[in-house]
Amino acid sequence: MSKPRIKPADAEDDRPVSISARLGRLQFHNSGKFRVLQVADIQDGPKIAKDTMSLIEASLDASRPDLVIFSGNQIAGYDQAFAGSFRKRRWSDDPVSDTALAKTRELVRKAIGQCVGPLVKRGIPWAVTYGNHDFQCGLDDAELDAMYREFPGCVNPPRQWEASDARGVVPGESGAIKGVGPLPDQVVFACEPGTFALPVMDAERTRNVLGLVLVNSGDYAHGGGFGTLSADALRFLRELPERIGAESMVFQHMPLPEYYDVLRPVAATTAFAMQGYRDHSNTYYVLDETKTQVGGYLGEGISCPDRSEEFEALRGGYIGVAAGHDHRNGFVGEHDGMLLIATPTCGFNTYGPAPAKRATRLIEFDIRHPYEPRTQLLEFGELVGKPSSKRAYTYAVNQQTPGEGEGDDLLRKPSLWSQLTGLFR
Repeated sequence: MSKPRIKPADAEDDRPVSISARLGRLQFHNSGKFRVLQVADIQDGPKIAKDTMSLIEASLDASRPDLVIFSGNQIAGYDQAFAGSFRKRRWSDDPVSDTALAKTRELVRKAIGQCVGPLVKRGIPWAVTYGNHDFQCGLDDAELDAMYREFPGCVNPPRQWEASDARGVVPGESGAIKGVGPLPDQVVFACEPGTFALPVMDAERTRNVLGLVLVNSGDYAHGGGFGTLSADALRFLRELPERIGAESMVFQHMPLPEYYDVLRPVAATTAFAMQGYRDHSNTYYVLDETKTQVGGYLGEGISCPDRSEEFEALRGGYIGVAAGHDHRNGFVGEHDGMLLIATPTCGFNTYGPAPAKRATRLIEFDIRHPYEPRTQLLEFGELVGKPSSKRAYTYAVNQQTPGEGEGDDLLRKPSLWSQLTGLFR
């Protein structure tokens, strides 16, 4: 018997699935809840894998989020389809023909249309930041940002000097724009492509309760390893708490070096130990069970910048960071009062955990304790079942089998018994 697909509770309702979209801005519901779905590392070419799309669609129908955040590497810029415009690094200066760029733009638009199609259909707002592979297709972040904004539902702000329409800039707030995409009443604090903040208000719209901050975390560093965010982005993060008047959750592609602080060094011969990256390459690690939630897993070392000022910039005014990038990692840790969340890939044309464990991440905020969100991985095996592809995932199996899942069941799915008995009613 095939696994039943979870459907929206009001499938005949043609209003937007997102409550915030119905209300015109991001805000907590009368129920006191607010939901974000993180989609990490689709990392595909012009034709998105069928199973990736099935996972995204099932996740939307199961979680009914207010907002979806794509946290980088939507585009596998190294895909053969983009070979004519490929850039290994941003500072590469190989000449690219106008014809090759035109072809890449057409293919990237096709990929974006597939990624966001299920959200457009359901009326769910969405936001995008960038990773270390998006630009490799040959298009910089500003051009990619403009492309994403062509599609309905995108809440990425226009570049500040383009924000001169009738809604304009919020008086007295440099870089604050009112009205984006499907949210005419939403205030957005803008910095640069992929770096901006979205305040979330209470149900009565009397105050900001929470900030959702997308950060362009950079890509590669000269001399090797990964880069970090720009000086402008760091300054933006330091100024935001006062401007929003509430604490914020950060979403970005690259994990911070502090993610290593929720791991425990062990002997290289320890079962399921993972070797660290670059500065940590002489050490092997497992999750520190005293600093991470039950059900998480470590399938590879943390790939991060060697050094970063970001964690210090986030002290005071921020509750945590949700990152992707490390496709085989899925855990929630805490260091110095900051949540450090790793979300695995949802993509099926890239390396990752076993197919059943590829996932999106639901984060649910509660107005009673908005800075203590609950989170859950929405896994392919649970929501969809078996992959449609018969390809061999030769690189896909974790050395350690991931656990049965993190924390509480935020989907409140019925038990298997109730599903079976329901078949005979």
